[in-house]
Amino acid sequence: MSAAPLRVTPLNSVHRALGAKMVDFGGWDMPVQYSGIIEEHLAVRNAVGLFDVSHMGEIEIHGPEAARLANFATTNDVARLKTGQAQYSGLLYEHGGFVDDILVHKVADDQFFLCVNAANQEKDFEHIASIGRFDARVEFASGRYAQIAIQGPKALAAARKLTSLDLAAMRYYWFADGLACGVPARIARTGYTGEDGFEIYVAPAEAGRVWAAAMSAGEEFGIKPCGLGARNTLRLEAAMALYGHEIDASISPLEAGLDWIVKFDKGDFVGRAALLKQKEAGVRRKLAGFEMRGRGIAREGCAVLVDGAAAGWVTSGSPAPALNKNIGLCYLPVEQARPGRAVQALIRGRSVDAEIVGTPFYKRAK
Repeated sequence: MSAAPLRVTPLNSVHRALGAKMVDFGGWDMPVQYSGIIEEHLAVRNAVGLFDVSHMGEIEIHGPEAARLANFATTNDVARLKTGQAQYSGLLYEHGGFVDDILVHKVADDQFFLCVNAANQEKDFEHIASIGRFDARVEFASGRYAQIAIQGPKALAAARKLTSLDLAAMRYYWFADGLACGVPARIARTGYTGEDGFEIYVAPAEAGRVWAAAMSAGEEFGIKPCGLGARNTLRLEAAMALYGHEIDASISPLEAGLDWIVKFDKGDFVGRAALLKQKEAGVRRKLAGFEMRGRGIAREGCAVLVDGAAAGWVTSGSPAPALNKNIGLCYLPVEQARPGRAVQALIRGRSVDAEIVGTPFYKRAK
């Protein structure tokens, strides 16, 4: 049986024309790099970079009880959102593990817009739609949106050329609907790099126009198109979780250090009982950051040793281009996950020294 063809974003031909190195990313044909991961990473840290993230999924919830459904389905408190505000949140199974991590945007009292991970979008939709107890309609909306992310300290200066919306006045994790390059757009001051920036949602047919305009707007700042490779190293420096690495169905928000997106006081939600039980008993393992002290890069899946004995595992690891260090995230027993703890990473059968450190590894200047 032949493999299913890879899905493509509306910008696929643009990436190929730019000479991007393309890879199979969860069934999508996506650019991993253009000029090079380090160059693209540093462009975002120092100036501005442009990402095609149109593979991400979108789900819309409409109706009189849209807020109640969104609040029951997610861990954060939707009731705290004002119109035009977004929040990071989790979708959980009843046992407390992650279905996905998502962004919830309040468009109106009766309308919510969810941005979800590409590989999980169908699963997320089915998970929310199956709740069924509220007077609300759940729509799988991914086909209606392309998404372009412009990120970096010069992102505002570049993005404001694309729209009459007052982006300078827009606060972090807020959004507005208006025009970008003359076409309807939703622009959110969000991102996955640890830098300032905006995520722009437009109709797929308009993605090429907006991409070209963004590249032109950022030219004076040295804008670079960026692939998934730099997106990964940027989010790791910022210690942002990646589904399938730091979080999955076997990991709870309390273990992942994401207890801040769990609002027990809001009332019932999917997974609440399991999380309360875990909270009362105390978590046994915890996500921690580490820096390599010896020579080597501890990649995903490497065992983490404490006093020579296997104690945990690496979820993500790579060089940190902006820090000139090799870093990573790992799970360890809570008592071993404290900053300053000496550990070792087992790299191709060789024990290499590392140290647990606080996260995020990188924090942008305000």
